[in-house]
Amino acid sequence: MSRFDPRGRRNRALLVGVSEYDHTAPDPQGVSGQLPAVLHNRRVLEDALHRGGVFRAGEIRVLASPAPDDFTGELRRAVRETEGLLLLYFAGHAVVTDTSTHKLHLQMRTARVVAGEELPGAVSFAGVLGELCAPQSRAEKVLVILDCCYAGNAAAIWHRFEAPQESKERILLLMSVQPNRCILGGDADVATPFTRELARVLDGGGPVWLSTLYPALKRRMAEAGYEAEDNDRQKPQALAPPWNPDADILLAAGPAPAPVPSPAPAPVPDPASAPVPSAAPAPVPDPASAPVPSPTPAPAPNLAPAPAPVTTPAPAPVPPPPAPPARPRPGSRVRHPYPSRPRRRLRAAADRLGRTALTLLLALVATGTGGYGLFALIGGTAPCAPSLELRVLTDPDLEPAMRAAADAFVASAANTTGDGCRRSGVTVGSAGAADVVTALGERTDAWQQPREDDNPQRDIGPQPDVWIPATRADVDRVNQAAAREDRVFARLEPAAGPIAYSPVVLAVPKALDAGLDPTGRSLSRLVTDLRRADGRAELRRPDPEFTDAALLATMALHGERADARGAELSVTRAGRPEPSAVRLLCALPDDDAVDDRSAALVPEFLLKSGIGCHPATRAPRVAVYPDDVPGLEPAFVRVRWEDGDRDAEARDDAVDRFRAWLTGEGGLAVLGEHGFRSATGERRLLTPRQVPESLAEFVRPARPARAADMDLALERYANAHGPGRVLYLLDSSGSMAGRWDGDSGGPGILKQTLPGLGGEDEYGVWAVHGVGGRTHTELLRFTTHARADAERHLDAARWRDAEADPAAALRDALEFMAERGAGDERPQLIVYLTDGEDDNRLTGRALRDVLDRAGGAGVPVAMVSLTSSGCDQGRPATRIAEAGRGRCLDAGDDLVPALHDEVARTGMGEE
Repeated sequence: MSRFDPRGRRNRALLVGVSEYDHTAPDPQGVSGQLPAVLHNRRVLEDALHRGGVFRAGEIRVLASPAPDDFTGELRRAVRETEGLLLLYFAGHAVVTDTSTHKLHLQMRTARVVAGEELPGAVSFAGVLGELCAPQSRAEKVLVILDCCYAGNAAAIWHRFEAPQESKERILLLMSVQPNRCILGGDADVATPFTRELARVLDGGGPVWLSTLYPALKRRMAEAGYEAEDNDRQKPQALAPPWNPDADILLAAGPAPAPVPSPAPAPVPDPASAPVPSAAPAPVPDPASAPVPSPTPAPAPNLAPAPAPVTTPAPAPVPPPPAPPARPRPGSRVRHPYPSRPRRRLRAAADRLGRTALTLLLALVATGTGGYGLFALIGGTAPCAPSLELRVLTDPDLEPAMRAAADAFVASAANTTGDGCRRSGVTVGSAGAADVVTALGERTDAWQQPREDDNPQRDIGPQPDVWIPATRADVDRVNQAAAREDRVFARLEPAAGPIAYSPVVLAVPKALDAGLDPTGRSLSRLVTDLRRADGRAELRRPDPEFTDAALLATMALHGERADARGAELSVTRAGRPEPSAVRLLCALPDDDAVDDRSAALVPEFLLKSGIGCHPATRAPRVAVYPDDVPGLEPAFVRVRWEDGDRDAEARDDAVDRFRAWLTGEGGLAVLGEHGFRSATGERRLLTPRQVPESLAEFVRPARPARAADMDLALERYANAHGPGRVLYLLDSSGSMAGRWDGDSGGPGILKQTLPGLGGEDEYGVWAVHGVGGRTHTELLRFTTHARADAERHLDAARWRDAEADPAAALRDALEFMAERGAGDERPQLIVYLTDGEDDNRLTGRALRDVLDRAGGAGVPVAMVSLTSSGCDQGRPATRIAEAGRGRCLDAGDDLVPALHDEVARTGMGEE
């Protein structure tokens, strides 16, 4: 190992200077004062590092008086990005909570001084070391420079810090003062003494190594006579002199030294004269040592220019020691080139006893070694080497079919050598489509170097070699997002053309007998016609944030100019939607009545292949083909990761073989069995001899999906299901006196629906009473609420000795909610709970006015009657609920759970 010259590497310098504090004396919890000198510290050190030539443009970041979270976030970012030298500098106030154990805390802008171990607004130095020693750190060297009180205490913390020794040894410390000493705040016009002298040494000209920087600093500060508090000399400290040459770091570069002539190459020996090596049996790999698929590709060799050589006296030639084995990166694969010790012993036994005797010996241990071990030891040829494993990521709806295709490929001749060995394995996984698009476009750095708060390897899966999205538009979405990022660690290489095709269909139960034409209409029109044909019909759709099929259907439901909030009301929803079409079709048979009345928006291939989730019999369905829903066109995308080229040639070969097989006869046969269609032409089923009666023989595809349309639909969907608004109208007239108290009374029922609302939802309660003037009073202000506060207001509610005017109150409520929802697509709901005693004011012109407003407001109205006949056909509550596309619930229903579900559809719910 030689001294470390970081030039040409990816280096980072994070300069943290806290000159301003929110809490200072005479505040009893404030720090001792502001530090105006630190303003100069940040500038002079940044300038010196720029001139030094080790850190390039963009590699120095300055944090001016950060809060703790800002500091920690930037530190994690620097750790994640550094591959060469990471320099962390801190200047500001610092305290120790125990001088005997040296617990050092760096105080950020929000710091307060309170009794106890944990100090608000401070970051413990042990915590800083934890970030620097994190597994994702790839920095070769880390230099921490502290210019603060008690800076010298950091060395003891380093010695006691529990971390792998190789991680600790990368970290070097330069400290402005000895342990348990405070330093002076400095002059407001110049930098503090330590940083001032540090910058001067860096600017001194010529190369500046850490080993020369430290003694120069000590000498200069001693000559200047700088003092700490109590007239004590300020003496810089380092961890730990004398410097080990292998730990030295170049911090400023001088002129490049003259090149040293290369020695003449050694003569190449004549192959004919080389000794012939003795024959030896080839090592037999142990199957137990087969590599596990790595979530992080192995690093590529560093291709940066070699650092300028350092001129030193030529040492006497010494035979080079044997190279130590390379230390693997966390998560990388480790190959074991030698057979395991038990196998070596058995191999030796074979030489002594012969094959027959060894066979008998192995029979005694067969239960321990397994069939593969027996074959490897007694077979006539060497066993199969561990095969490379491809990682394939796909859409959740596609996963069953792609898994079946991968299994068939692995066992196929295309993946088998002439010796009968498997060339590669394939692991297929899936994750939410929107999450995958975001991760590949915006979070590839975190995917490559996961951290606790951002870990796609945990949330999505290992870095894929192949991505098979449901539509090529997803590739465009990723590329558009990646173009906005400073740096992207993955590159997508999509193959030309889709693999196969499957339309997204409206799967209508035969029990509905809707009689819909198979095609020729938009999805919105089909849904309207379905409900006209059978009023029992419900529309079910998986989560558009999880699968592309559901998102493509959502695009058509919303339309180009349609109201997304209104369109979402057409989808039946009780609680969270199922994440995928597979899960939806599995869940529907749990309730035969629901299954018989639910039309489902799903990929057509699932109606042919089945889903195999449980033995329940699904309701038979007929596929109806909307002409405005883009179909699924799975794309084969090679994903290349930065620093992932150690086995690139072998991995490319495996990917190419899998792609050729998947898009060829073998792969299309498997996809045909799963119900896919041809990717071109009339989109006939790949197995036309097995066309089910409920499916069309060929289909006319809608226009392909576009990235912008998908992003817009996803945004509108999120808005329409984001934080909701609910306005409760509680009949508080005198007739409610006997229906007021307890869980079955008006306030008690409303209280039981509050768990459907969360901290981001807005809601309020109007007490409805009075005629001829003001028709309601505000019982709970319309805003966000803590549940306990809302319950207290409802507990305090009282009925009034007065009549009510429900028509006037509903008109006011519809106008109020229309104003709230004018600028967005957030879900809204009006709930009117009454005993129906005042329905005589919901007749004639008053009723027609409410019906007109409810029909045009775009706000569902849930009418809740405490009488058993309140929702009979023709009653005012029923007509208002129908006009407002809401529900009517009365005492004949399971009222409280049903109303809770209505509220939960609008609100975000409690965490």
